[in-house]
Amino acid sequence: MTRTLSLAVLLAALIALGGRSEPGFVSQAWAACDPGDKLDKTTVDETRQKLQKAGYKSIHDLRKGCDNTWHAKATKDGTESSVAVLADGTVVKEAE
Repeated sequence: MTRTLSLAVLLAALIALGGRSEPGFVSQAWAACDPGDKLDKTTVDETRQKLQKAGYKSIHDLRKGCDNTWHAKATKDGTESSVAVLADGTVVKEAE
């Protein structure tokens, strides 16, 4: 009886999952970019160095947009803010 019940629970769980290998809300990072977008070869390390050179510390949440602009959270003068490194290498503070 226990074995049959366990098998039934397992089968119900597999059916409920529907064979998906990832949750429905997860998407590929490139999915937001248009097919014609040309991404440059800048790296996280290069971007982190540019932010450090501009005086930022505690750099985290680095992500690259389809326009080759890097976005991050970083601290400067004791205040954390959103910053961007534009495609030409310019570091700017983003509007909150």
